[in-house]
Parts: sequence; structure tokens; C-alpha cells
Amino acid sequence: MLNKPSYRGELFILLSTILAGVGWIASKLVILEVPGVSFVTARFLLASIILLPFCYKQVFALRLKQVLSLCAVGVVLAASIEVWVYAISISNTLSVGAFIMSLAMIIAPFISWILFKIRPPRIFWLTLPVTCIGIMLLTLTNGWVVEKSQWFFLLSSALLSLHFVLNKQVLNKAKPLTSICVQLFMIGVVGLILMLIVNPESVELNSHIVFWFAVSTLIATCLRYLAQTVGQFSVKIEKASLIMILEPIWTLLLSVSLLGEVVEPQKLIGGGIILLSLFIYIKFAKKTPTQ
Repeated sequence: MLNKPSYRGELFILLSTILAGVGWIASKLVILEVPGVSFVTARFLLASIILLPFCYKQVFALRLKQVLSLCAVGVVLAASIEVWVYAISISNTLSVGAFIMSLAMIIAPFISWILFKIRPPRIFWLTLPVTCIGIMLLTLTNGWVVEKSQWFFLLSSALLSLHFVLNKQVLNKAKPLTSICVQLFMIGVVGLILMLIVNPESVELNSHIVFWFAVSTLIATCLRYLAQTVGQFSVKIEKASLIMILEPIWTLLLSVSLLGEVVEPQKLIGGGIILLSLFIYIKFAKKTPTQ
């Protein structure tokens, strides 16, 4: 007999990966006409305001130490988002960026080892060479030259890994939705500070920008994080992680169908190898000892 709460949770997480894929497309279409820093600021401030009614009691009940911890982790996430948006703005291959971003799960054990002395499981060292082969096939399509956007996607992925490791620590002190709301707000605050520094040009709004901004804010941010949070309540982290590696697949399909992206067979093979290494790592990480 199916475990109904777990089954529903898996569907919610699957939905969150699809919405995340939609977010890649919406973000690209908006920042073609809007400065990236302005887009990030407006998107995440609005998203945090929309989520606030669902958790305002918990937010206002947080102690000062909890607020500072959540804000600090939010700043790390903000750095990852800002770099990610810049990478999207200069990239012609969103699918490649999505596969590179999925490497966050592989980079995270390194960061956890450095910061908290938690040694990676043995399966990590077995899958790492496979991942490196996938990266080479994915990025080195024009000889031994890596595109500028790919370096920024990799940096964003590393920052996202740092956020993943730190966020795991603060989630023990605050409920997931409360944590998400505060962190999204911090992304917006960091964006405001950057806007004061770079002073982006004003933008003339039109129906096209407003539509895709609404999609990125309401669907790819609010609904995505709500679905992911609800799903995580009833699904084990290993299974949730396996489902969430589908995000680059949806991004690839949407990018090809909506943006007309052409993906070479070598990149598809490289992306497939990366997904395979992630699948093996997540599937067996809990079953193998550390080394």
C-alpha cells in the first residue's frame, strides 16, 4: 500500500523542479530587457512579502541570534543568486548552466569537510572522477576553452553549495518556511545595496516584462519554494535530492522548446554523465562509510 503523505510529498518536490525550470526561462527573458540587479531585488523582495502572511507569527517570534544566523545564510544565497543572474545574462546555453548548477550537490561535501570536519563518504570519491568527465564533455566543446558564463555558473554553484551546508545548520533553529521567507528578504536587501552602488539604468515596463516577471516571482519563487517546503516535510532527504536533480532536464526541454536552444550531442552526453554521477552519489552516500 502506498504511503500517501510520502507520495504527495514526492509530487510536490517534482512540481518544484518543474517550476524551477520555468524560472530559468522566465529569468532569461526578463533580464534581456531589465538590469539583473533590479530584477533580483524586485523579485525576491516581492516574493518574501507574499510568503510573509504564511509565517509572520514565526518570523516575529525569532530570537535575535536566530535572525542574524538566517540573515547571514541569506547573504550567501544572495551572492549565489546575483552571480547566477549575471551568468544567465551573458549565456546562450541555459541548459549547460543548469547542469553546472546541479553540481552543488557534489561540491557541498568538500565545503562541509572544510568547515565542519565532516569527511565525505567513500562513494563521493568514486563518483567525483565521473563528474569531472561529464563537466569536460559539457563545457569543452570548442577545444580547451571554457565560456565566461560557465565559470560564473560554477562559482554560483559553489556558493549555492556553501548555502546548502550552512542552511542545514540554521534549519535546526527555525522552521523551513520561516527560514525561506527571511532569506528571500535578505536577497532583496542585498540587491538594494548593489543597486545603490551600480545605479542601474531605468527600465520602461511593458506587458512582456511584467508577464515574465510575474511568472518568475509568483510561480518560480513563491510556489516553487512552497511546494519544495511542503514536500520536504514527508519525504526523506535522499529521495528528495534524487527528484530535485531533474531540474536541469526540465530547463533543457524548456530552453530547446521556448528559446530555440540547440544542444550538441557532446553536451547531452556530458549532462547525462553528471546526472548519473549525482544519482549514484545521492543513492549510495548514506550506505557507505566515510574515509
